[in-house]
Amino acid sequence: MGLRPLNLSNWFESDHGVAEELDEKHRLVRDRRDEVVGLLDSCRPAAEELRALVAEHVGAPRVVAVDHPLVEASLLVPDDLCIMERFDDEWRLSGAVVAFPSRWYLAEKIGRSLDKIHDVVPGYATQLASPVNAFFNRMTPDRSVWRLNWSLVDSPELFLPPSHRRPLDDVEEWFFRVERQTLRVLPKTGAIVFTIRTYVRSLEQLLAISADYGSALLLAL
Repeated sequence: MGLRPLNLSNWFESDHGVAEELDEKHRLVRDRRDEVVGLLDSCRPAAEELRALVAEHVGAPRVVAVDHPLVEASLLVPDDLCIMERFDDEWRLSGAVVAFPSRWYLAEKIGRSLDKIHDVVPGYATQLASPVNAFFNRMTPDRSVWRLNWSLVDSPELFLPPSHRRPLDDVEEWFFRVERQTLRVLPKTGAIVFTIRTYVRSLEQLLAISADYGSALLLAL
């Protein structure tokens, strides 16, 4: 799974893109709420706990005129926020604000178990389901983790619902979409918070940083 220990002082990253991403998230929550917000009634206690932790982490005052604590928390950071709760020995997605999906619909995931959420992933049921569920069951509030996940996409947009994908014939048309994902157990409710910070860069942008980035990524394809 490629997990690494997470220092909670680095729970959320701060960089020059935060303000623009928060503006986009506010717009999506306002204009496309049904596509980016999913809430079960059961998630409210965990959402209230999460809101307090996020506000403390970023040093933000309470956000006003927001109807749910999870939505409020999500508008403080550029990361997407998901709450997993345990029901009948299964971890289920009980609440989420996912403004920047990567070719999937939140409405198709909310309320579903880990196994059902990932049933479209090749080999998940046979190779990953058992270790992933076991890892979730072993998680404790003092053991937070993070990982990176990346993919090639045909668009620089952060909000990327499912759509027809055009062939990528030219490497200059590729965009590398990187997700920094974290997992943390909330100490009071025991829910698990899954965060996703998404970065999108063209190959040209990566090469401008370092030629080694481009060659390393191409070798990994």
